[in-house]
Amino acid sequence: MSLGTVAVIGGGIIGCLVARRIVHEHPASTVLLLDRDQVGCGASRRSAGLHFPRGTTERVRRMSEYSQEFYEKLRADRPGVPIHPVGMSLVSRADRDELERIYARPVRRDDAPAALDACGAEVRVPPSTSVWDVPGAQYADVHRLVQALVCELRPRVDVREGVRVTALEPDEGGVRLGLGTGERLTVDRVVLAPGPWLGEPAWAERVAPLGARVKRIVALHIEHPADEKDRAVVFHDEDAFLLPLAYRGHWLFSYTCQDWDVDPDRVGVGLAAHDVEQARACLGRYAPSLASRCTTGRVFCDAYSTSRQPLLRRLDPDGRVVFAGAANGSGYRLAPAIAAEAVQLIDQSVKGSLR
Repeated sequence: MSLGTVAVIGGGIIGCLVARRIVHEHPASTVLLLDRDQVGCGASRRSAGLHFPRGTTERVRRMSEYSQEFYEKLRADRPGVPIHPVGMSLVSRADRDELERIYARPVRRDDAPAALDACGAEVRVPPSTSVWDVPGAQYADVHRLVQALVCELRPRVDVREGVRVTALEPDEGGVRLGLGTGERLTVDRVVLAPGPWLGEPAWAERVAPLGARVKRIVALHIEHPADEKDRAVVFHDEDAFLLPLAYRGHWLFSYTCQDWDVDPDRVGVGLAAHDVEQARACLGRYAPSLASRCTTGRVFCDAYSTSRQPLLRRLDPDGRVVFAGAANGSGYRLAPAIAAEAVQLIDQSVKGSLR
């Protein structure tokens, strides 16, 4: 079945995988992939790219497992993709039953000191806290992964970079798009995967009822060599983690920033003093010697839903425009499952129009 001409707006990891799925499942369709910048240069460029099979709801756990299988197959089929398996230790006061309701694969208690040997400094385990081994973790250079996937798609997808969508108007005959280049075109369907750019004038009114919000994300770099044998450490109770970025030669510490409703075009790429203070306060509870080394990092934005589950919604009565996103900081981790649900929504709309 052909879906006609489908425009995928947003060339991050989610938009890229939506385009890829359409090409693979509906090869007779025409696909356009549009991005206001270069593909993979939004939130995907600065993402830590950490994946582990977990979810606080049954739906997100299913999506996480689906994505796990997708990435495992992708890595097996294309050994050169920048996806790196990593051992993972989880630190938490929660018991096994609670953790296994969240983590899709069984966890194993592992309180051995070697499990927390990060950056050559032992992570302290507070009283009433245990260490658990979490299988199935990996991380990716998401920017390079998007570049590799889009390179593969180019012979079959019309990739338009540096092209901003200035108008989006669905009607019975299709969806009329206005582009920053002055071009106007009509397509049959649109998948809107804008990342944190929810407030773009072309779609802000249609997206607003979804209730998604944009949050500032901060991760600090620890300037100490990272080895492929090093393990990631997740501080479950704080929603924070240490990640050895071996391909970059340093460690990353991600913590939960609470700066909401920010404009992704106005968030500076540099760290502020309070970013460093907050990160050090969080990490210092477990690894004071590492906290003092948090001096550099990255700042960006992402979209979050009120339910803390990704949003897949039709934005018009005929289902010609589908929103895919608000992945709550888990865009890479859940992108394959989000893409599958987005294309399923398009399939349903097409089938409904043929009845």
